[in-house]
Amino acid sequence: MLTYELKKSPGVPLYEALYRCIRGDILSGSLNPGEKLPSKRTLAQNLEVSRITVETAYNQLLSEGYIRSQEKVGYFVEAVERRVQSLPSQPLQAAVPREYLLDLTANGTEQFPFSVWSRLQREVMLDYGEALLLPLPNRGIPELRQAIADHLAAFRGMHVDPDNILIGAGTDFLYNLLIQLLGRDKTYAVEEPGYDKIRKIYAAGGVRCVSAPMDSRGVVPESLRDADVLHFSPSHHFPTGLVTPVSRRTELLDWAKAGKWIIEDDYDSEFRFDAHPKPAMQSLDSSGRVIYMNTFSKSLAPSIRISYMVLPTGLMEQFQAQLGFYSCTVPSFEQYTLARFLSRGYFEKHINRMRKFYRNRRNTLVASLEACAFSSRLTIQEQDAGLHFLLKVDTFLSDHALTERLETAGIRVKALSEYYHDGAEDQHCLVVNYSGLKEEQLQKALVVLKNIM
Repeated sequence: MLTYELKKSPGVPLYEALYRCIRGDILSGSLNPGEKLPSKRTLAQNLEVSRITVETAYNQLLSEGYIRSQEKVGYFVEAVERRVQSLPSQPLQAAVPREYLLDLTANGTEQFPFSVWSRLQREVMLDYGEALLLPLPNRGIPELRQAIADHLAAFRGMHVDPDNILIGAGTDFLYNLLIQLLGRDKTYAVEEPGYDKIRKIYAAGGVRCVSAPMDSRGVVPESLRDADVLHFSPSHHFPTGLVTPVSRRTELLDWAKAGKWIIEDDYDSEFRFDAHPKPAMQSLDSSGRVIYMNTFSKSLAPSIRISYMVLPTGLMEQFQAQLGFYSCTVPSFEQYTLARFLSRGYFEKHINRMRKFYRNRRNTLVASLEACAFSSRLTIQEQDAGLHFLLKVDTFLSDHALTERLETAGIRVKALSEYYHDGAEDQHCLVVNYSGLKEEQLQKALVVLKNIM
């Protein structure tokens, strides 16, 4: 006799509970094909439920083919594909990030202007109210585009029409828009070495990607014969820190005049310590072939996903005609807040404060390396730009062995050779990102490094 504990559950009637129990026994093999089921009356009495409950459950099983009915005889189990009953799955455990003694790959989030930012958010909420819920222009709100244009004119020597600025939630989204706008038949060249995520985004977008080798002056123009689009960062290359001189920029602009495109990635350009940031390449472009891109993720915080690109006029017209159906991906609340943060001079003050903060942090790290017992085996290579530098290490270890030993000892850092897509020989050069450096852990890390050396 079938015996089940049927309990009333919210939203699950008794006949449904009975149906599930019998179906489960059929699928697991507890009830075999051809086996006769108890009559409706007998089963109802055994389970202490109404006959209609059993009848409804049987009818459901009958309609789904789990049982068959033989007139004046009863119900029989049908032959169905059985399932092996698996053990209840264990809940997925969230990966616990490892705690490092020193992480020289992580970006810092210190000194975020919380008080100013929250005050501006309250102002925006009071001033706009329900208007914040209305649809946005697909390029972004005019106030933010104007504030960005004013900022670019003052700090990057760029004279930009706000109508040519497109706001997006992160550069990843903007890269994918460019793939659609420029066409998937184009070949994209990316810097070698370079930030591997950019190559992955283009590959995922279905376009052909090739490497653009670099020399001491930046991307080599002769390497671009097969390319239609060049993605590079002339003001501060990652990971080498190289700043492309004007002479090489002019060569690349000449290359672009022949129907090519240059995507100028100006990421990290605000943090230059020896002088004012170099003028953007876009300001040298007289042919409308440069697409300028930047983000506030590095200068404010990684979680503030507000990026933008400046399209040449003709390309913006093409965007509106072909892709103007896309909605803006950044909420109006954040856009209005950032617009006020820029237009009232808070961003300039923040960047000046952060330059000083990171300059002191860099100087502390450099002084500690120069004063350590094994300083003669270290060579610091930097361009006074960005928030990282290269550290040449005199060691017999391979790059992989060195970084692996460091990680085992609690120091996370990447070797320069890891940023070569096409492979590179060991250069014994570490990429030291000090923006997330915790100075109180530095001396302990130097002891670890000394033991490895």
